[in-house]
Amino acid sequence: MTMLKTERLTLRPLVPEDAEAYAAMRFHPEVAKWLPPAQGDPLDAARATIGRFATAWQERQYAPWGVFLGDGLIGHGGLNFVPEFAATEVLWALHPDAWGHGYATEVARAALPYGFDTLGLDLIFAITLPDNVASQAVMKRLGLTYRRRVDYKAFTDIVWYDVDRETWQAR
Repeated sequence: MTMLKTERLTLRPLVPEDAEAYAAMRFHPEVAKWLPPAQGDPLDAARATIGRFATAWQERQYAPWGVFLGDGLIGHGGLNFVPEFAATEVLWALHPDAWGHGYATEVARAALPYGFDTLGLDLIFAITLPDNVASQAVMKRLGLTYRRRVDYKAFTDIVWYDVDRETWQAR
């Protein structure tokens, strides 16, 4: 499993000991409204997600990282294979206290070259709700281009942005 460091952040795979901090971030009402709903107890759901990410690391050599500022978990971000689309997304979800500091862009700027250069992916996409203008601004800053609307899990009418390896490397 790969760990990356950016200028301000440490990106490392989540481990079971991160479950409580992860649940506090993932199920914060201001975060949860942008993510597909999770069922059951938040701590149990956090543990299950961490387990799913660990399996993805073993199978694909990538999954979302925990995003750490110092020793504190502020979110998750990175690359995630989405079977419904048979493609890889770049994603981020941060605690509201971490919003507005450029951390989402920083995480994605580390994840995209990892996906294209290290893993050899041909295309990486990002999706969000149409009214999540902050995430769409990150997508545009990263050089992703709006392509279409899609349905995903409990959400309909999701906006889809993407970038291919050639475009990413030529920027």
